[in-house]
Order: sequence, then structure tokens, then C-alpha cells
Amino acid sequence: MFARNRSIKEHMCIQTGEKRFKCTVSFSRNENLKRQIKIHAGEKSFKCKLCGQSFAHNGHLKQHMRIHTREKPFKCEVCDESFSQNGSLKQHMRIHTGEKPFKCEVCHVSFAHNTSFKRHIMIHTGEKLFKCEVCGETFSRKDNLKNHMCIHTGEKPFKCVFCDEGFAQNSTLKQHLMIHTGEEPFMCDLCDEGFAQKANLKQHLMIHTGEKPFKCEVCDASFAHKRILKRHRIIHTGEKSFKCEVCSRSFSRKDHLKKHMNIHTGEKPFKCEVCEKNFSQNGNLKQHMRTHTGEKPFKCKVCDESFTNNGCLKQHMRIHTGDKPFKCEFCEVSFTQKGNLRQHLMIHTGEEPFKCDICDKSFAHNATLKQHLVIHTGEKLFKCEVCDVSFAHKRILKRHRIIHSGEKSFKCEVCGRSFSRKDHLKKHVNIHSGEKPFKCEVCEKSFSHNGNLKQHMRIHTGEKPFKCEVCGESFTNHGNLKQHMCIHTGDKPFKCELCEASYTRNGNLRQHMMIHTEEIPFKC
Repeated sequence: MFARNRSIKEHMCIQTGEKRFKCTVSFSRNENLKRQIKIHAGEKSFKCKLCGQSFAHNGHLKQHMRIHTREKPFKCEVCDESFSQNGSLKQHMRIHTGEKPFKCEVCHVSFAHNTSFKRHIMIHTGEKLFKCEVCGETFSRKDNLKNHMCIHTGEKPFKCVFCDEGFAQNSTLKQHLMIHTGEEPFMCDLCDEGFAQKANLKQHLMIHTGEKPFKCEVCDASFAHKRILKRHRIIHTGEKSFKCEVCSRSFSRKDHLKKHMNIHTGEKPFKCEVCEKNFSQNGNLKQHMRTHTGEKPFKCKVCDESFTNNGCLKQHMRIHTGDKPFKCEFCEVSFTQKGNLRQHLMIHTGEEPFKCDICDKSFAHNATLKQHLVIHTGEKLFKCEVCDVSFAHKRILKRHRIIHSGEKSFKCEVCGRSFSRKDHLKKHVNIHSGEKPFKCEVCEKSFSHNGNLKQHMRIHTGEKPFKCEVCGESFTNHGNLKQHMCIHTGDKPFKCELCEASYTRNGNLRQHMMIHTEEIPFKC
């Protein structure tokens, strides 16, 4: 029974599905039509007294007021979480029930919420409704456009409480905070290495699986991630978009520029608790800690050699693969490491940015300058166990040991002659090829190596930078000074294994050996 005629009419509309009031969209009740008309008219007669926001319906105002009152009358019976609207509670309940009523007809993926479903559909349609007015780039979501706008405005509203660094997105700030907190919630089950982000763990896992689905079209090198392939492509294009504002040096990657900036600022916020050494980045500290722990989690699958970091493993793998992806544009010599290519390029450019403060001699590399400084300091930390001769560098000691072992691993393919050092073989090969690319501008004499040209130039300049501290005699090169020093020290490091005769020079030992071998190399 119904008390009023209008009520029975409304009831009948519900039963029959009749919609008497129309406005493109049809309604079964007059009140709903009136509400719809207000939407078209833009009428918003219900105003919030606290913030001034207006609404077309009183119900919407009531819902809005809960923002100010923080009232959440709709409570989840499973987990006790509360909501300001019944619709929000219904959506939340799908977490517990697992219900996903919104299904994509293209790829059959299901979603719990209509908004997520709509976003997903744009993947298939390619629809991007939100356009940047500055550069014209389009986005499928409004929040993505907002994030993008920070590139143009430079706005970084999310600030780190530890170091005051600003970020355009809250998610980026969260990732950054893990540097300070050291939080690494994502652990690798194979080697127990921890990561701050799940994406980083996924990338790491490919080290163990060896999967490399992304291939370079230029050199056929394969990579585990699309991002790394993009970085690799820059090797071929030579593009360097990130420029240092202090010294104008350019970089192909933003993170390389950030690392470089620490040279100018000197900032090293990450400290080793064992030896108190400081680092500019947390990753460098982690690698350094393996020096103390002896941990080498990155293992070569070919020869089982282990390494402290993935970069060293990658470089090592090129020994097995023979891959040399870094090519010189001038002479087409290839290298396994980019650093070696940089060093090589200085042969062509003649650049020597590292200068000795004592004798003003310049060098292409800082390491070479450090080696040179030992000439002035006289420091020799590395001692030969066989003959007690000391050396300034471990590398030179290794070379020296070959004198005693007689090992000659580098063989000339033309004449079969063997050498103890690779650089000696290279010099020797020029005898066969006749190549002498370095020419003296004074007398036009040509040389196979730049170092030989430099030594030769001292004949014209009269320069003798290597001085004996005992008698004051000067020499054009360090080798001659070394030989000369044997006069004062009485040192004879080159010993005959057959009769124990000793010599100050290796050449003299060679001549002596002919007595035993009866070799007569010079014939009339």
C-alpha cells in the first residue's frame, strides 16, 4: 500500500523500467532528473562553509564535509580500516575478497577498480588525453602530466629531511631516503645481496640467469635490460647531453654527471666504519666494504674467477668473448674498456692534463704522473724476493720477475720471436710492418711510438730532465739514469745462470751469454 499517488507511480516505474523524465540520459524519478539538470546548468547551490567549495547536491556536500571532520563512518569488518564513503569501503573489500569485476576484453587482465581498468585500456588504445602545453608531449594519466611539468618548472616539492635534496616526485624521494636509512627490503635468494627497490632486484637476478633479451643493432652486444641497451647505444652515437656547469665537461649519463660533481664539491657523505675512508656514493662504500670482508659475489661461469663487483666481472668476460666494443675513430684500434680508449685517444690528441709541480713534465694520465713523482721522492716499496732489487710500483716488480723466470708469453706471428712483455712485442711488430706514425718536425725522422719521439726531441732541445743525485750527471731518459746509478750502487741485477757473472745491464748479460751458447749472430 502507498499513502500517496506519486509514490505508487514511482514504484511502478521501478517495476516496469519506465523512465518518464528524459535528458539524453533517462531517469525513473523526477528528483534524479532535477539533479541532472543542475549538472548541465552548472548550478552548485550547496557551499562548504569551511573552504568555500560548492556542490550541485547536498549529498556530495555531506561527503565533502567528512574531509574536514575526518569522520569515517564506514568500517571494514575484516581489518578495521575506516572510510569516509561507502563506495570507498566497497572498493576496499575487494582486497579481502579478491574480486576483480572489471575485465579487459583485449588481454583478459582483470581489475578491482574501474579507474585502474580505464587506465589499462589506454595501453591498448594508445589514447593520451593529457597534453603538455610547453613541449606537446602527451600522457594517458593526469598525474603523469603533473610529474612531467616539474621538468619545465624545475619544481622539486619533495625534500629530503637528511640532506635537503629536492625531488619532483614523492616516489623518487622515497627511493632516495633508502640511501640514508640503508634500508634494503628486497633480498636475492641466490647470493643474499640486498636492494632498495624491487626493480633493482629483478635486474640483479639476470646476472645469475644470464638472460639478455635486448640486442644492439650496431654491434650485436646483448643486454639484460632495455635501459642498459639505451645507455650502450650512446657509445655508438657519442651523444653527451649532461654538461657540468663548473668545468663544462659533458657526460652521456646523468648519474655520471652527479658523480663528477663530487669532484668539485668534495662531498663524501658515506664513511667506512672499519678504516674511516669516505665515499661520495653508497654503492662505492658497499664495494669498498668487500675489501675488508673479502667477499666476491660475482663469479665467472667460464673460469670460476670471482670479483667484488659486476663491472669487474663484465670486463673480465671480454677476455673469454674477445669483445672489444670501444673503437678509436682515428685508427680503428678497439678496446675492452672505455677507460683504455680514453687513454689511447690522448696519443692522437696529444693532450697531457696532468703536470708535475717539481719538473713541469706533463702526462696524459694521473696514474702516470703518480708513477713519475716517485722519481723525485725515491720511494720504492716493492721488493724482489730473488735479488732484493726494489721498485716504485708493483707493476714494474711484476715485469722484473720475468727476468728471473725467463717467461716469454708474447710471440711474434711473423718471425716466431718471443717477448716477456706485450708492449715489447708491439714495438717489435713495427719492424715487420715498418709503420712509424710519429714524425719529428725538426729533422723529419719518424718513430713507431710517441714515447720514442719525445726522447728523440731532447736531442734537439738538449733537455736532460733525469739527474743523478750522487754526481749531478743528467740524462735524457729515466732508463739511462737507472743504468748510471748502478755505477754508484755497484748493483748488478742481471746474473748469468751458468757461471754467476753479474752485469749492470741486460744487454751486457745477453752478450755474455753468447760465450756459453757460442752464438755468432753477426756475419761478414
